[in-house]
Amino acid sequence: MKKSIHFSYEAPYFLSQEPTGNEQEVWIVLHGYGQLAKFFIQKFIPFSSEKRLFIAPEGTNHSYLKDFQGRVGANWMTSHQRETAIANNHRLLNRMMEELLEAFNNVPRIHLLGFSQGAATGTRWASQWEGTLDSLILWGGGFAHDLVLNLAKEKFASTEVILVHGAQDELITDESKQRQEALLLELGKPMNLLIFKGGHEINPSMLKKIINQGV
Repeated sequence: MKKSIHFSYEAPYFLSQEPTGNEQEVWIVLHGYGQLAKFFIQKFIPFSSEKRLFIAPEGTNHSYLKDFQGRVGANWMTSHQRETAIANNHRLLNRMMEELLEAFNNVPRIHLLGFSQGAATGTRWASQWEGTLDSLILWGGGFAHDLVLNLAKEKFASTEVILVHGAQDELITDESKQRQEALLLELGKPMNLLIFKGGHEINPSMLKKIINQGV
């Protein structure tokens, strides 16, 4: 017999700077499998300003990256108790955004950038979040395969969607490209694809281009 229990859980998130409530843009950046948010947000800090805030939550599952000691990484979910992990992610991100936006008199433009596993996690979360994204950047990953498409189509109707990946990214296969194209078609979104020279990584030049364009 299996039972579950709900209890309070403390989860970290990292900010590019102390929020003032006057920022015009908020960027939610979700790391990939085996990464930590405190390092992931360093990639975005050079683009922060008094008008632009970055916030990087951390996946709730942690493990050693090799053997039983050394570097630790976080992930958003595994196949073990998958649905529970997804529900926990949604509660974490919902509460984080609720707390953050309480400081704003005017709702800022909200962008979400999900890298690798963070891309699927971001699409699952944003499709059920009460707020609306101005843009959704799926970098080295894509839409979750288990999205409720009719709900996602409505939620992302006014959201600009951009796919980004490296030309040498070994995790981006022809099959995954076709799957994302089909999902975009079902969601009624155009194919907006940016490719850079590189692998499964955040490319600084491409990141600068996307952020400075205001997407």
